[in-house]
Amino acid sequence: MRVAALILGAGRGERLGHAVPKAFVTLAGRPLIAHSLETFLRSDAIDRVVPVVSEEARTELSGCLGALPRHEKLAPAVVGGRERQDSVRAGLGALSEDVGWVAVHDAARPLVRGTAIERVVAAARECGAAILAAPVADTIKRVRDGVVVETPPRTECYAAQTPQVFRRDWLVRGVAAAAAAGRSATDCAQLVEALGIPVRVVEGDPDNLKITLAADLVAAERQLAGGDVA
Repeated sequence: MRVAALILGAGRGERLGHAVPKAFVTLAGRPLIAHSLETFLRSDAIDRVVPVVSEEARTELSGCLGALPRHEKLAPAVVGGRERQDSVRAGLGALSEDVGWVAVHDAARPLVRGTAIERVVAAARECGAAILAAPVADTIKRVRDGVVVETPPRTECYAAQTPQVFRRDWLVRGVAAAAAAGRSATDCAQLVEALGIPVRVVEGDPDNLKITLAADLVAAERQLAGGDVA
């Protein structure tokens, strides 16, 4: 069965402070989504790449990707939804029947390495569900109403990254169950975890940054300028 990647870029990204959707904010002269698409298109672990963008952005996608629309792996863009899992559902609905595994990646993580994609796909093929995640360096506090309620052991705390890779049928079930229960999730792993399915953690790279604030763009520019991303 083939592996398809959904590249989610339908979010507005208000905290970044740009007029254009976040996926189309430029990094080193190219939209964020172009960086992610190029890395996934180069990966031997991925058979199909599906951009998921907003309705207004779909028409401008082809104009900003240069040669990428002619790549045989690149599928037509799909219109995403208001919530993350709405976009995932839309992307799932666009996949062909021969896709058995789905990698979900945020367009706002433009520095993901091809080697990391290969590692997490391989792990998911073994166990059915795997995510990239990085161990945290700080002590984490759970806080409620401004008061610490728990200090979990730091050795057990990881920051989730993308891509996250799942058996297609498990992810479909997770999205449907959340919709039926009126639940929302901040990542796809939560949807699969809620089914009682174990999700394996594959250690990610510290430079797999998520672009949320203007300072993140500056850090990503510095990372690219240093030539440390492959």
